[in-house]
Amino acid sequence: MKYMIASDIHGSNYYCHKMLKAYEREGAEKLILLGDLLYHGPRNDLPRDYNPKMVIQRLNEKKQELLCVRGNCEAEVDQMVLEFSVMAEYAWITMDGLNVFATHGHLHNIEKMPPLKKGDILLHGHTHIQAMEPVGECWYINPGSVSIPKEENENSYMIYEDKTFIIKNLDGKEIRRITF
Repeated sequence: MKYMIASDIHGSNYYCHKMLKAYEREGAEKLILLGDLLYHGPRNDLPRDYNPKMVIQRLNEKKQELLCVRGNCEAEVDQMVLEFSVMAEYAWITMDGLNVFATHGHLHNIEKMPPLKKGDILLHGHTHIQAMEPVGECWYINPGSVSIPKEENENSYMIYEDKTFIIKNLDGKEIRRITF
């Protein structure tokens, strides 16, 4: 199965639209969103074309294709307007035999690791910084941020297919990859 993975839209209609265009272009079967969908948060500047109501509409149109976890900017009021679940703190996903612990990153991260076994993958956003690196006997992977990248990263998402994770910019240009 082909997945697209993205994080940290932060209410940007512009970048949400670009992300969904990339999703269509990639032909992925599911879109995994790692939180911080609607609100920009007090530490971030407003992202380009900040319009949470349009982001709600765009994401609700894809509700049957989404798997989401809760970010630190999600609140119960967000769940009231979204037609798909956004309140789970994490999800275990099996991808071609790989065990992936998907979360936002504010509760579980490389400093506060969840209970993982050798070879498991910690997948999270939150930092807005792309990553693919070993942590002990596990792996840490971060697609970066759709709308507010940090540390000179590009606006980005990730594709998973056939035991390969590929980080791409929103135009589809490959930034980095790892195969297990």
